[in-house]
Amino acid sequence: MHRPAHNAGVFVGHLALAFAAKPRLPSVSLGWLIAAVSALDLLWPLLLIAGVEHVRIQPGATPFTPLVFTAYPWSHSLLTAIGWGIAFAALASVRGVPRSAFVWLAALVVSHWVLDWISHAPDMPLWPTASSPRLGLGLWNSIPATIVVEGMLWIAGLAVYLRHRRATSRIGPIALWSFVAVSTLMWISGPWSPPPPTSGALAWFALIGWLVPPWAALADRHYALARELEVATPGSS
Repeated sequence: MHRPAHNAGVFVGHLALAFAAKPRLPSVSLGWLIAAVSALDLLWPLLLIAGVEHVRIQPGATPFTPLVFTAYPWSHSLLTAIGWGIAFAALASVRGVPRSAFVWLAALVVSHWVLDWISHAPDMPLWPTASSPRLGLGLWNSIPATIVVEGMLWIAGLAVYLRHRRATSRIGPIALWSFVAVSTLMWISGPWSPPPPTSGALAWFALIGWLVPPWAALADRHYALARELEVATPGSS
């Protein structure tokens, strides 16, 4: 899934925003929305492997994760998040996503920084230089609070997505609920999972996250608005 047992930032909370945004962007695949909210974490392992950014594994660093984000200015500073958001939205436009979604997609990318700021210890930079202050409200200092806050976001996001949508084939529920189950399991088990053996192993494992947007897109292709199904059904009133 999107991360190993421990990763850089809120997990299902990010996904929840993608699901919640779908009704506002009905013509945009959920895969693009998931990629937007996950973009910074998709870049992060690549920059770790390249040696551009760094993380230290320190059990007990916070109750929720043993990771200390010593340097990730290019993937996780606010200024670069804005730049990545604009670049991501431009890429989506080139790939055929309606231009009306441009601002939404850019905002979803930047939303990753906002949620990480809420959850992280003070390690979120504003800009990618050593002079930047590092911010973080520290939700991860409480496992119960993290589970309650992020769990509520997750449930609400799924509810918004499913409120007026219905599966068009058996593939839809299988793909969607397997996605939800695996995501939830990996998130909820994080605080009690063993820490990664090395930062390098963490980075390589985190590349699995690149499979997540296609998985979400597969599920979304097999769901449609209920009113569209009514119109398409012969004899419907």
